[in-house]
Amino acid sequence: MEKIVDIIESIAHEKGLDINEVKNTVTLALVKTAKRIYGAEYEYGAEIDPATKTLKLYQKVIVVTPDDERLLDGNENFIAIKDAKEVDPDIEIGDELTYELPLDNLGRTAAATLQKELEYHIQRLLENNIFEKYQKLVGKTVFGTVARVDNDENTYIEIDEIRAVLPRKNRIKGEKFKVGNVVKSVIRKVLIDKSQGMYVELSRTSPKFLESLLELEVPEIKDELIKIIGSARIPGERAKIALTSLHPNIDAVGATVGTKGVRINAVSRELHNENIDCIEYSNVPEIFIARALSPAIISNVKIQNGKAIVTLPSDQKSKAIGKNGINIRLTSMLTGFEIELVESGSSTPNETSGDDQAERDPNALKNLFGGL
Repeated sequence: MEKIVDIIESIAHEKGLDINEVKNTVTLALVKTAKRIYGAEYEYGAEIDPATKTLKLYQKVIVVTPDDERLLDGNENFIAIKDAKEVDPDIEIGDELTYELPLDNLGRTAAATLQKELEYHIQRLLENNIFEKYQKLVGKTVFGTVARVDNDENTYIEIDEIRAVLPRKNRIKGEKFKVGNVVKSVIRKVLIDKSQGMYVELSRTSPKFLESLLELEVPEIKDELIKIIGSARIPGERAKIALTSLHPNIDAVGATVGTKGVRINAVSRELHNENIDCIEYSNVPEIFIARALSPAIISNVKIQNGKAIVTLPSDQKSKAIGKNGINIRLTSMLTGFEIELVESGSSTPNETSGDDQAERDPNALKNLFGGL
C-alpha cells in the first residue's frame, strides 16, 4: 500500500484513464473490501494521504445525544457525545468520528478480495468511458474491419477497442461483405444491453451516413461554411440533400458537387452509385418544395392546411413523380409536406401514383430505413 500512488499512475497510464477517476475507484474498492471483511453493517471511508501517498481506511461513527434510541440497539455506527468528547473535545452532535483501521491486519483473504474489487471497478470504469466516447460519436462516420458475418448476414465490425454490428436491415441492398473488408458506416445508436453489455449499431442506410460522408468529402461543410439542413434517402437508389451557404462567396450546391462532380461522385460511389440531388435550401416553403421537385419544372406551389398543392405542366408530371414515385416521395421526406400535383388547366388535385401511404406520410420511408 506504500506504493499505491505509483500503482494508480501505472493503471491510469496503461488503461488510458484519468488519474483522479482511478483514485476514486481504488478507494471505492477498499471500502467494498472492508464491508466484506469487517461487516457490511458498518460505515467506512477511504482516502489517499497526499503527504505520505499511502492509502488509509477509516470506520465512520456518527455522534448522537446520550438518549438516542440507536445507542440502545448496540449499533456501533453511533457514539454518545460524552464518549466522543473523550476522543475529540471539539466534536459536536451530528459530526463524524473516524477510527483508522490498520491495513496490515487485513490478511491474504482481504488482499485477494481487494484485487477482485479493483479489477471489477476498473473494468466498469473502462466500459463507462468507452460508452461515453461512442455516445458522442452517434451520427459520425467510422471505419472498421469486418471480423465476422453471421448466418443472418449481420456484419460484425472491429472499430478500435469495440466490436460493432451492422445489421442486414442497415445495409444497402446488394452489398455483401467478407472478413477483412474495410467498411465505412455511421454509428446509429449506442446502448447498454443487460445480457450482451455495450451494443453499438452501425448503419449504411441512414440519411446521417450520407451527411457524414459529405462532411468528410467537402471541406466547406466540415468548416461550417456550408450547412446541411436535411436529407432524405432511398438507400442505393436516390437521395436528396438540402444545403445552404453561410458565406456570401460560396455556392452551396456548386461546392458540394465539386468540379465536374468529383466530390458528389466520390460519395455516390461509396453508396453503390446512389443518385444524389443537391438542393439549395430556402426558408420559404413554396420555393423549397419547387426546388426539391427538380428536375421537374414547377408552375406554382400553394400551401393549404399543411399540404403542398403543386401546379405544373402535364409534361412535367412524370418527372415530378419520378420512377416508381421516388422523386416525389423523397421531396415529401425532405420538406415534411404531403404533396398533391395539379396539372395546368385542371381544377382537381391529382394525388401522385405509387405507394399511397409513402406519398401521404413523409415520414413513412424515413421510418422504414431507420433514420437517426
